Amino acid sequence: MLRKVILFIVITIVAISPTWSAESGGMPQLDPEFWVSQIFWLLITFSFLFIVLSKFILPKISGNLESRKSQILENIEIADKQKLASQKKLEEFDNLIFETKVKAKNIVIEAKTKIMDDINKKRDVFEKEINSEIEMAEEEIKDMMSKSPEKINQIAVDTASDLIKELIGTEVNKSSISAIVDDLSKKDKNKYYGI
Repeated sequence: MLRKVILFIVITIVAISPTWSAESGGMPQLDPEFWVSQIFWLLITFSFLFIVLSKFILPKISGNLESRKSQILENIEIADKQKLASQKKLEEFDNLIFETKVKAKNIVIEAKTKIMDDINKKRDVFEKEINSEIEMAEEEIKDMMSKSPEKINQIAVDTASDLIKELIGTEVNKSSISAIVDDLSKKDKNKYYGI
């Protein structure tokens, strides 16, 4: 690279050499008599700046650019990894929510079935108790119906004997009153049943 720069400067000097013989102008930079010294100092300054730039400054700038580029690529790679990790976490979260919803639905269904089973069992027990109470009440009613004519006859006999005792003043045999009451109750029964 340095050779190319020196070659360029030499070609430039050769190309402008016919102007060295020209008359001097108003500005000393354009006077051909000072051109050689100007070119000399130009070459020295340019070479010094070129060497400083190429050896010290440009490597640092290119190193910084490379480190920035590698840092950017590394950051992009880290961002991609974090994006993938966040997507996995999001999928895990969605799966967890779905599984939790399914478990909650199953728990609700199990609770409903358990409650319905408990209700049905209690209903069956309650119906059995009610049926047994109804059967007991029906038995008591049948027992009362079967014993009621005897009790009614007994009450009739006792009442009739008390009335006769009050009317006549003497005690009457309860067995004869009982026979009369039985005979009357049979007649009432036959009327009731249509016999």
